[in-house]
Amino acid sequence: MTEAREYDVVVVGGGNAALCAALTAREAGASVVVLERAPREFRGGNSRHTRNLRCAHDAPTAMLTGSYAEDEFYADLLRVNANETDESLARLLICRSKTCTEWMSKYGVRFQSALRGTLHLSRTNLFFLGGGKALMNSYYAAAERMGIEVLYDAEVVSIDVRDRSVRLQPNDSRGVRLQPDLRGKALILASGGFESNLAWLKEAWGDAADNFIVRGTPYNTGVPLRALLDAGAQPIGDPRACHAIAVDARAPKFDGGIVTRLDCIPLGIVLNQLGERFADEGEDLWPRRYASWGTLVAQQPGQVAYCLVDAKTANLFMPSVFPPIIANTIPELAVQLGLPADRVSDTVARFNNAVRPGAFDLEVLDDCHTRGLAPEKSHWAQRLDTPPFWGYPLKPGITFTYLGLRVDETMRVMTTDGAPMQNVYAAGEIMSGNVLRRGYIAGIGMTIGTVFGRIAGESAARAAR
Repeated sequence: MTEAREYDVVVVGGGNAALCAALTAREAGASVVVLERAPREFRGGNSRHTRNLRCAHDAPTAMLTGSYAEDEFYADLLRVNANETDESLARLLICRSKTCTEWMSKYGVRFQSALRGTLHLSRTNLFFLGGGKALMNSYYAAAERMGIEVLYDAEVVSIDVRDRSVRLQPNDSRGVRLQPDLRGKALILASGGFESNLAWLKEAWGDAADNFIVRGTPYNTGVPLRALLDAGAQPIGDPRACHAIAVDARAPKFDGGIVTRLDCIPLGIVLNQLGERFADEGEDLWPRRYASWGTLVAQQPGQVAYCLVDAKTANLFMPSVFPPIIANTIPELAVQLGLPADRVSDTVARFNNAVRPGAFDLEVLDDCHTRGLAPEKSHWAQRLDTPPFWGYPLKPGITFTYLGLRVDETMRVMTTDGAPMQNVYAAGEIMSGNVLRRGYIAGIGMTIGTVFGRIAGESAARAAR
């Protein structure tokens, strides 16, 4: 057997959390190797598809308006999680989010202000110039300059937490032979959830999972997560809990990214296959509610739904990469969408009759609502009466799963008996369930990866010394 090559720190994963951990560990003088499951051209995990990071700040900045206090950030997090989270880790996350911008800039990341049509984020979220792909390219360029070794196509076969060794498939996708056995004085798991493992998704969701779209990388199959759970790591989170949104039903099965997301929901109405509304499209500001719509659609017949808007609001949201289905009348639109025209016409008529007068304002929780419907629409309710009418088909688009590894405040992985594993750490989506239990607020996934990735890197480097 080939002798295992040893490093101070072995990082399993190649997205934002992994690179933040690797760069931080290297800053501290550790020798570091990054094991990226994807080929080089698809490196970066789900982070390739991101566009912003949520961060607390005490005053306006060049790219952020107003202030976003730590307590407000924490209240937003609690609101979407039904008051469930690990408070100490959540507070740590929010406090350290204030330092992200300066640290990221040091590695070449550049920022921009929120674009027009980006709903309610100009104060709370910092946008990456060039998006997540540019961010990851900056990190990988920095890793190369700093002497961090990166192995692509590095498919993990097994992990032994006793000596922090990792076994890889001996050959990559191009037939190039890899060093199959690696060992670290410290090990960091930053390899995401299991959302790309369709069999595991089906264990949690049943046959409904067949109709899910996986928005991000096809390489997050959960092999490292399963290896740690089998080795006695303490799980955190519900297998069904996830960041899942409504995406265009015409999106590809994997890797469609953010361009398949539909932000028109609060501006119109959403119908199921029966032509009936089933949820409040205007319940709260969109960054707090958009990630609830994947589960709502998943609960409908066939795991499909349809969003209808009219000409009054058609240009107020970021468009999907796919064009809308357009018609001059509601019955015509229903037919094009494959919905029962009579039922859809009746649903729209009842909705229009229930809309109360108000001052439409997309920037706040306005007073445009319905009365007498079940469910009501709480805000931004306007009559659908101005042609042409637009329709979009929707499916659940899963971003990442919350079932993961319980950690402490140094990112050490905890065992089922409550003790920490020796020199084994986790960061990013693989431990997101410590903070995220049910819902999601825009940009917090990148905050989790950046803040906890840096802490894991600090801790691992310290342990390796």
